Amino acid sequence: MARPAPPALPPLPFSGMLKRRIASEIVAIFNDPARDERPVVRRPDGLFGPRSVTWRVHGDVTSMMVGGISSLLLQMLHPAVLAGVWDHSNFRGDMHGRLRRTAKFVALTTYGGREDAEAAIARVRAIHGSLGGTLPDGTAYRADDPKLLAWVHATETVSFLAGWRRYAEPRMSLADQDRYFAEMAQLGEALGANPVPCSRVEALALIDTMRPELLADERTREVAQLVLRAPVHRRAAEPLLRLTMQAAVDLLPVWARRMHGLDRPAPLIPLVRAGTLGVARTLRWAFG
Repeated sequence: MARPAPPALPPLPFSGMLKRRIASEIVAIFNDPARDERPVVRRPDGLFGPRSVTWRVHGDVTSMMVGGISSLLLQMLHPAVLAGVWDHSNFRGDMHGRLRRTAKFVALTTYGGREDAEAAIARVRAIHGSLGGTLPDGTAYRADDPKLLAWVHATETVSFLAGWRRYAEPRMSLADQDRYFAEMAQLGEALGANPVPCSRVEALALIDTMRPELLADERTREVAQLVLRAPVHRRAAEPLLRLTMQAAVDLLPVWARRMHGLDRPAPLIPLVRAGTLGVARTLRWAFG
C-alpha cells in the first residue's frame, strides 16, 4: 500500500517580510524617495502590451540591470556618444541619478500608457535636439544625429536581449528574438534613429559596421570607471550592484572589453555568472 504524501510545509513566517525587504531595496535603487518617485505601473494600453516579447524581456530586474550597464559601456565607445555625456551631463556628481533616469525611461516606454510613453519620448527628443558640440579632433556632432541614435538603439537592444538570454531564457527561440527587435524598432524610429534594425542579425550587423568609428581613450576610461564605481546610497544594495557591474563587463563583446581594458581572469567568469544567476532567481522570488 502506497504511503500517503507528507503534508505540504507552511511558508516560513518571515518569508513574506524577507520578500518585501528585498523588493523595497530594489525599488529604492530606481526611485528617488526625495522626489516621491514610484515604480511605473504596468498598463495594457502602452506601446507594446502584455503579450509582447518586450514586456517579457524588460520585466526581469537582474538581466535588465546587467544589460543596461553593458549597453552604456558599449555606447560610450563611440566618440560622439561619449562627448554628449562629457559636454552636457553632470555625470561626475550624479552618475547614479543618470542611470536611474535611463531606467525610468525604459520602464515608462515599456509599461506606461501610450500618452506617458509618448511624452517621455518627446522629452528625450527635445533634449537631443538642443545638444551638440565638437569632438577633440574638431569634428562637429549632434545628439539627434539619426545614425548616432541608431548606434545607441542597436547597442541597447542587443545588450538587453543578451542579458535576458544569459540570466533568464537561454533557450529563447530565434523567432522571439527577432520579434523583440521588430517590436523595439517602433521606439527607435520614434526617437529619430535611422537605420533601425528589425532583427537580431540586422542589429549585430549595424554594430559591426560602426566599429571602425569607435575609440577608447582617457575620457572613455574615466567615464567607464565612474559608471562601474558609481556610489551606492543604500549599503544593503552594494554587493548586488558590484556583482551587477562585473556581470555587465562580462556581457560585453570580447572586442569591446579589450577596448575598455576590462578583460576578466577566466577563473572569475563562472563565479560572476553563477552569482548573478542566483541573484536573478532571488529577485524573481521576491517580486513574485
